[in-house]
Amino acid sequence: MAGSRGVVVAALFANGAIAVLKFGGFLLTASPSMLSETYHSISDTGNQVFLLIGLRFGGREADRQHPFGYGKAQFFYSFLVSIFLFGIAGWESLKHGYHVLTHGGRETGGGVEFLGFTYEPVVGFDLFYVNVAVLLAAIVFESYAFKKAYAEMRRQIAENDWGGLREAFRKTSDVTTLTALTEDTIALLGLIVALLGITLARVFDQPLFDAAGALVIGVMLMVFALALAWENKRLIMGESLPKDEEQELRRIVEDWEGVEAVVDFRTVYFGPENILLTADVAFADGIPTGDMDQRITAIEDAIREANASVDKVYVEPEV
Repeated sequence: MAGSRGVVVAALFANGAIAVLKFGGFLLTASPSMLSETYHSISDTGNQVFLLIGLRFGGREADRQHPFGYGKAQFFYSFLVSIFLFGIAGWESLKHGYHVLTHGGRETGGGVEFLGFTYEPVVGFDLFYVNVAVLLAAIVFESYAFKKAYAEMRRQIAENDWGGLREAFRKTSDVTTLTALTEDTIALLGLIVALLGITLARVFDQPLFDAAGALVIGVMLMVFALALAWENKRLIMGESLPKDEEQELRRIVEDWEGVEAVVDFRTVYFGPENILLTADVAFADGIPTGDMDQRITAIEDAIREANASVDKVYVEPEV
């Protein structure tokens, strides 16, 4: 999972720098879109910390309490990211955007509330250009993180012969890279929305466009939170390999010399690139015990060779 770790570290660096830039921009401009983007980047930074914890914890060796290892820890921490960080950030952004839209924000002298304080723009700055500078710098940092995550996902697509990003999103068990890539995509879209909001507010001299941008960013974050939570749920609950990949492995067993029937065949993810496979197999009568053991070993080796993500294979002979 070295590729996933590199993706997370790059995103942690980028999002930490972006959060500082955005918060500085908010303190100068009291822009609701900038505050929403600050929440967004803080949640992104926390996201990377959780993902790094998941990578570290999930890499522990199997023990008596966890005989199949700790790989599912990465699914759990990605689930926490989707619910607590993105859900909270999305709700806060939505709430601030809605508040400014319904109360008029700076236009009526109400300012923008943050942690119990009301912030007004600092006199002496051209607020529009401050926001633009911050957002453009953020786009540069976020593009760097996106490029790293996208390159890793493209590598996995080529390695698994998937048809594209849509198929990868449905089939991948590397939720760390999936989370980072989706997060970076949403982050870039959020920056564009914020830039559009403050530009329209400048052109039409109407701050409510800025507030509308904050509201849209909040909706985007909350939708992403639900989508990511759904993807992690399927893996936490013990999803099997995709049907076509499982059928390919089943055919290896069915076509093996001496196999009459496959009575039962199951696969389940115990972590990214960590699959457990069990098969109950009916062999032809008259096969000596020693020969049977050799056939089972050969079948297990063939399965692992066909799919490198299969970590443990249990083939049991059935009458």
